[in-house]
This record gives sequence, structure tokens and C-alpha cells, in this order.
Amino acid sequence: MARILVMDDDELVCQMMCQYVRSLGHETASAHTLRKGIEIASTENVDIVFLDVGMPDGDGLAALPEIRDLPSHPEIIIVTGEGSPEGAEAAVKSGAWNYLEKPVSTKEMTLHLTRALQYRQERVSSGPARALDRGEIIGESPLLSACMDLVAHAANTDANVLLTGETGTGKDLFARAIHNNSARAGSDFIVVDCAALPETLVESVLFGHVKGAFTSAEQARSGLIEQADGGTLFLDEIGELPLSVQKSFLRVIQERRFRPVGGKDEICSDFRLISATNRNLEEIVKTGVFRSDLLYRIRSVSIELPPLRNRKEDIKYLAMYHLEKLTQKHRLNRKGYSSDFFETLEIYPWPGNVRELIHALETALLAAREEKTIFARHLPINLRAEIARESSEKRIRSGVATPPSLNPPISIANFRDFRREAVDQAEKRYLDDLISVAKGDAKTACEIAGLSRSRFYDLLKKHKISISE
Repeated sequence: MARILVMDDDELVCQMMCQYVRSLGHETASAHTLRKGIEIASTENVDIVFLDVGMPDGDGLAALPEIRDLPSHPEIIIVTGEGSPEGAEAAVKSGAWNYLEKPVSTKEMTLHLTRALQYRQERVSSGPARALDRGEIIGESPLLSACMDLVAHAANTDANVLLTGETGTGKDLFARAIHNNSARAGSDFIVVDCAALPETLVESVLFGHVKGAFTSAEQARSGLIEQADGGTLFLDEIGELPLSVQKSFLRVIQERRFRPVGGKDEICSDFRLISATNRNLEEIVKTGVFRSDLLYRIRSVSIELPPLRNRKEDIKYLAMYHLEKLTQKHRLNRKGYSSDFFETLEIYPWPGNVRELIHALETALLAAREEKTIFARHLPINLRAEIARESSEKRIRSGVATPPSLNPPISIANFRDFRREAVDQAEKRYLDDLISVAKGDAKTACEIAGLSRSRFYDLLKKHKISISE
């Protein structure tokens, strides 16, 4: 007997689903809001959650990672009356068991419930998960935890793994984590940067060559595939692998055999393949630059790494971890942190992800070398300027002028006058922030704002702002 939670804003739907599930011999609970459902799943051992998308206090899909990460780690089946291809894709990527569209037949509900319970039972009976060696993967957010579950799964197999995600998300760290937690951990981890391979030497680098194979081949040399025998071959930026080599490499993946350049005999290599890319391989397959059969081979297990802006709850822990490392690297004394320092880190969108964060932290640490506390002011100027600019633009977009009156106005200004006043106030706030970030330097302020010097001074004169030369 399992414990099933039905989360749907329609009370009648909840009653009908609970009644049917009880007829199958299971216990049920229901909730008409996300808050109530999360409260139940937080305090009770829930096995399966039937989750609606359109809840009165939020989006069920957006809450899915949080529900999966609750203590009982329930399996989640989305049941929605507003289905869409995008929603189905998002649900599966967030870890849902399945995505069902209303009306759902009792046969369909029984089928998915039975399969989800069978999977859960087998997973529980296999015993507690082995603690992972995470290396430098820092954070406990639901999105990161879901990725670590896939890392654990991949580490227990020899399946080919494809890591995808934006630049700077740490694909190399995840590749090493899979290797270090696998049965191959004691063998070599061979890294191949496909973007850095000269096209004329790709086959020689990967497959090796025999003496005399080409003009400069004065002696035989083993390739990286052979060096990975017994270990892991990590192809970083595999989307850059030349099309001319992809067919040869496809055969290597299928048979684990290859022939060195200029050689007659084939060599066997028992390697485990992990690939990574920041490109959409399915899109470049359509352009003919990447082979579809190779794509299918390399992604037996696919792990999509979330951008840092989607797991902001991890930023403080990442910052403290890397600041400690950087403090040791530069032989500096440990420092304190102001509250505005971490607030600024969480506001910034981090287009360069964790890699950009580490560079920004190093800049801040060195800027505060002689000080006891790191403030937001120590962060890179371009980062702070972008936050200031975005803050000002938000004020303009929202039309902020003066706080709304509690009483309705007796008269109301002409719209053009109101808009001009709101823009003027937003411009003045932006200029004040800009001058502060530029530390009063006119040249720096013009570079940050993208303004000509004459336009900059016209704006200062308009808003009666003085600046030292």
C-alpha cells in the first residue's frame, strides 16, 4: 500500500481521483494549493504526487523540483487540463514521471501509477545511494540535486554520457565526477578539447600514427583514444569535431577498435566515453555539420546542467568555497563579507555562469587586499554598472515617478507630461548611480553608459549634476 497525494485546484477532481486510487488499495491525501500540498509532502511519507499545473498560488511545473527534493523524494505525475508540447518537455526535464493531459482515463491513470510505484519500490529496495565524490561541484539546489542523481546513475554504468549546458556551467567537473565515482576511477581520465584540435591533425591526435605516416612523423605515437584504454575519454566541445572525422569516430564508439594513421593493424581500446557541448546538437544536425547517428550514439545518458541564474540559492555557497581557495592561492588573510556583497552576487544574471563568478570573486578579493571586509564595491566595475543600468531601466519600464496616493487624485496630469517627468527622474537616478560606479571619472562613465562626452555633459547640465574633472 502506497501513500498518494493529489494536488489539484478543482475539489471535484481531487475527490474523484482520491476515490479511485483508494479503490486500488492505496492511502490518499489531497491539496488544492501548492502551499498545502508541499506542507503535506514535507511532513508525511508520500510515494506519488499527481500534480496539476495551474494551481491558484503558483505554477505546478515551477514547483516540481522543490517537491521532488522533499524528504520522501516522491515520484511526480503531471495531470493538466492546459497541456502543451513545451510543458511536456519542461516536465520531463524537471524530473516528472510523466505528463498527462485531462481528461485521463482510469486505465491510463492505473498504468502510470503502477509503473511509477514499481520503479520506486525497486529503487528503494536497492538500498541507500552511495555518497558521491563531488569534487568541486558546490550547491544543494533542487536543479543541481537532480543533476547529481543522474551523475550517480551514470557512474554505475559504462553508458556514453552527453553533458550539455551553457559555457561556464562546469561540464568538465561533472565529467570528472562521473569518472571518479565509477569503476574506472583508478584509471586515466583523458581530456580532448575538440575546439582546439587542428583539423589536419585530428586523426593523428585521436588515433595516433606510425612512423613515416606523414612528413613530420619521425616516430610512432599513440593517440588519445589508446591512452584512455581502461579509463574515460572526455570529448569537450564535441560539436566542434570536424565532420570528416565523425564517421571514423562513430566506428570507434561502436567497436572500440581503430587503426592509427598510416597503420595496417587495428588496436582495441576499452574506454568509457563522456562528451560535452554548449551547442544545440539537434539544431546543427539539421545543418549537416554534425552526424545524427553520432549524436544518438554519444547520448545514451543525457545530463543538462542548469545555468547559475536558475540556481541562485547556490551562489553564496559557491562564493564562500572559491573565496577560501583564492585566499589561500594569493596568501591573504581571511576576510569578512558585507551583506550587500552577497546581495549583489545574487542580483547579477551571470551570463558566464560559475566560471565568470570565480573571476569576479578573484577581482573582488584582490581589490580588498588591504582591507578586512569585502564589499560589493570591490566587485568588477562592469558587473556593478550593468546592475545599476538594469535597475534604472526597470524604473523606466515600470513608470515609477512618485508613490501612489491612498486617495484618488482630484485631477490627473497629461500623459506626455507624466511620462516626461518619470523618464527625467529615472535618468537622474541612473546618472547618480553611473557617477558613483565610475568613481566620478567622466571618461569611465561615458564608456560604461555608451554615451558620447558631449551627450553625457548635456545630461549632467539638464539634471544640474556636477562632476569633478
